[in-house]
Amino acid sequence: MQSMNPSFRAVLSPCVGICSLDDQGLCEGCHRSVSEIANWLHLNDDQRLHLIEHVLPAREARRV
Repeated sequence: MQSMNPSFRAVLSPCVGICSLDDQGLCEGCHRSVSEIANWLHLNDDQRLHLIEHVLPAREARRV
């Protein structure tokens, strides 16, 4: 029987299905840039977590 790797983390996309770009080129729903959306599959878990936990919340806070 194969055991799961304890360091494995599945970081899901922050997409919320509101896919429209604002004047700054950021998605209205998830606040990612076009390049961040396009490169999501190529990011490792640490890069994805950094984006979700730090970059995107900061962008959202600036919009309010």
